[in-house]
Order: sequence, then structure tokens, then C-alpha cells
Amino acid sequence: MEKCDFGLIGLAVMGQNLVLNMNDNGFKVAVYNRTVTKVDEFITGNAKGTEIVGTHTIEELVGVLKSPRRIMLLVKAGAPVDDFIELLLPYLEEGDIIIDGGNSNYNDTIRRTSYVESKGLLYIGTGVSGGEEGARFGPSIMPGGSPEAWSHVKDIFQAVSAKVDDDVPCCDWVGKDGAGHYVKMTHNGIEYGDMQLICEAYDLMKNILGMNNQEMHETFTEWNDGKLDSYLIEITRDILGYQDEDGEYVIDKILDTAGQKGTGKWTAISSLDMGIPLTLITEAVLSRFLSALKADRVEASKVLSGSAYTFDGDKMAFVKDIHDALYASKIISYTQGYMLMRSAAAEYNWDLNYGGIALMWRGGCIIRSAFLGKIKEAFDKDGELNNLLLDDYFKSEVDTAQSGWRRVIATAVEAGIPVPAMSSALAFYDGYRRERLPANLLQAQRDYFGAHTYERTDKPRGEFFHTNWTGTGGDVTSSTYNA
Repeated sequence: MEKCDFGLIGLAVMGQNLVLNMNDNGFKVAVYNRTVTKVDEFITGNAKGTEIVGTHTIEELVGVLKSPRRIMLLVKAGAPVDDFIELLLPYLEEGDIIIDGGNSNYNDTIRRTSYVESKGLLYIGTGVSGGEEGARFGPSIMPGGSPEAWSHVKDIFQAVSAKVDDDVPCCDWVGKDGAGHYVKMTHNGIEYGDMQLICEAYDLMKNILGMNNQEMHETFTEWNDGKLDSYLIEITRDILGYQDEDGEYVIDKILDTAGQKGTGKWTAISSLDMGIPLTLITEAVLSRFLSALKADRVEASKVLSGSAYTFDGDKMAFVKDIHDALYASKIISYTQGYMLMRSAAAEYNWDLNYGGIALMWRGGCIIRSAFLGKIKEAFDKDGELNNLLLDDYFKSEVDTAQSGWRRVIATAVEAGIPVPAMSSALAFYDGYRRERLPANLLQAQRDYFGAHTYERTDKPRGEFFHTNWTGTGGDVTSSTYNA
């Protein structure tokens, strides 16, 4: 039998669809699953009539692959990945490549890359975004790990990935060790932010303007033809217009408690570790936590009062304001995400291509949108761009949108409608654009109670001072200083 180009372990829907995608693109793939009956079901089912080869043991899988062997794991993140690495190691040879295509934490990928390389093998941790449909017809793929491995998987990964701009693949090498999974994590954090922003726009239209599902469906249809053109706006349009067999809107029957798989939380945690004010994405994560407190909220709704506000303005003008608030907040979300990636690149010595990352996100993935083309243009124009808000295009777009953005936040506060993502985005913008913030008082407070010292405006940066505020504190200062 002719040897296979690629091996894949894990035949859940994502694994099956990615394998079928590879087969469609002319690659011969061997598959294995811990529950081996799934292998036979796949080969006689969805894979019937293809060149896909089913195997029933790790040893058999390894034996049918060309050298260097390329084996992707699409299994649950965490311990299962480590378990399969250990199962594979006895059968692999120097130069063979283990690929983790799941949503692994980038810290685990850094550790695994070092460990697998110590065995003489190569390792790739790659983000794969786009869900089941993306895996089948073209996902966004974000690989990182052992740089030497890229040339061995490049043709396969780029062939099966989504394509944009005259057949440019939404896949390129991201960087060493955990860079690929870090970029995927940041993608997912931005996804959390985008989804929360859209939910807030929906809430404002429904509960301030009293718009019905059909009216909102038509609004999102219009928005998807403009600046907000994106996959998430598109599916929101479809969801709001979807009726069941009884002619009732399904959206109204869905319980308002949101789930999560942890990548948004990881993004927020990383931002805290890096000291990056990832306010919008963090609020999106916290909003999911709040939604999960359904029983508490039901009880609170019976006893806690809110606003008696009634909207009496121009309905269509306010819809335009909601559009602008959503768009401006989206710019802030991506701004913060790119700030985080830039900080991580410095921390872990990754050479990230920021315009290239925007291109990888243009197609196949959940946050794909026309908007990302503008981000790529910004970094193509200035590869050292420190902040998206300083790009002429985005600076102008936020300036144009901010009047409506502010009106939406003010109206939401008056009406008692929570808009944590939109309002935190505006607070970040207003904080970032100010030359002076009230942190001087905060530093005085820290020095007063803890002798933490402070810098002065009339002295060079890096010189620290302490005031004996009470006359009894003395001149001894704290041994550490954290801004």
C-alpha cells in the first residue's frame, strides 16, 4: 500500500471534517481513534469512497505514514494531549512531527515543544478556527512550535485552509513554541468580545427601542452589507429571523445562560499577567459568568428596582448610534487584542507578523470580517505600529463614531440596560487618549499607607521618592515597586 501523507488522531466532528478536507485536496490521510469502533464507522460512513485509511492501533497508524511522519492530535485539551504524546513516542523516529490541533493553553504548548524536541522530534501547536464548517471547507490555521517542522506541513496546511484575496491562504507560520496557540487564544478572546458587543446591541434594540425580531433581523441584514460585514453579524441576522415549525422565533425560547470553554478566560488572565488593560474582553468573560447566575438573577429581579426610563427620541437615529457604538467598540477590542499579542511577543521572544495574523483571520475563522483587511493595511503601512488607534484610518473611524457611541452609553445607563463591553471600551478610549490620569493620587495613597514610593513630574523617570505623610512614618520605604 502507498504510504500516507498525514496521520490524524481524534475522530470527533472537527477531526472527521478536517480529514475529508485533506482528502479533497489530494492528500492521503490515515486516521485513528481511541474508541476504535469510530474508525470503522467513519471509514464505512462519511469517508466511504475516499482514499482515507483507517487504523486500529497507534503502531499501525505510525507504520502507514511517510517519513518524516506528521501526526495531528484533535483530542480534548489538557491531559489527553500529554497521554497521546507518551503513546506516540515509542514508535516515532528522529525528525517526526507531533501536531496538537486542539484548543490547548499556550503554556502547555511551550512545555510540550521543549519536551518533544528533547526526544529528537518536532512539535507544532496550532490553532484551528472555523468550527465544523471551517474544518470541512477551509479553516483559519495558526501554527507555531518547532520552526523546522513548518516546511514539512506548510503545503498541507495552506492547501486545506480558507483562502482570501486572490487565493491567499489563511495560514502561515506564527512563531516558535506556544506562539500559534497564543494567537488562537487571542482570537478566541476577541471572539468573546465581538459576541458580547452584538448581544448588547440586540439588548438595546429589544429593550430600549422595543424592536421585534423581524425588525432586528432586517437591521442586521443591513449592517452586514456595510462596515460591520462579518461572520458573527451574518449568523446573528439568520438567528433573529429563524422560526420553528410553529412559526415562533427560536431566539425567544433560548435560556439566557452562556457557556464557555475557557479560552476567553485564559486571554483575560494573560492580560493581567502581562499588565495589558484588556478591559473589553475581560468584561465579555465576566458577562458570561453573570449570565450563569440565572437563579440569583430571577430572585433579584423581584426585589431590586431599576430605571423607569422610556425612550422618546428618534428610533432610527438611535439604531444608527448603536451601529456606531458597536463599530467603535469593535475597534477597541482588536486594539486591545493586538496590544496583548505585542506584549506577549516581547515576553516570549516571538517575532509575530501582525498584518499576517489579520490576514489569517480574514477567512475561515469565527471572527472573519472585512474589517480585518483594514488592520492588515495598517500594519502593512507601518510594521512598528504600536497601537491601532494611532493608525489614521482607525483614528478617523473612532472619531466619526464616538458621538453616537457616547449617546448609546448614556442612554443605556439612564435606561438601566447593562452594556459592560461597550462602556468599558469607551472608558479605555477615554483613558488612553488622556495625557494625565488620577493615578498620581493613587500613588500618593500607596506611599502613605505602605511607603511604596512614587516618581515626580519634575524629576527624571526612574527616580523614586517617599514622603513622611504623617510625620511619624519615618524614611524607610518598601523594598519593591510595582507601578
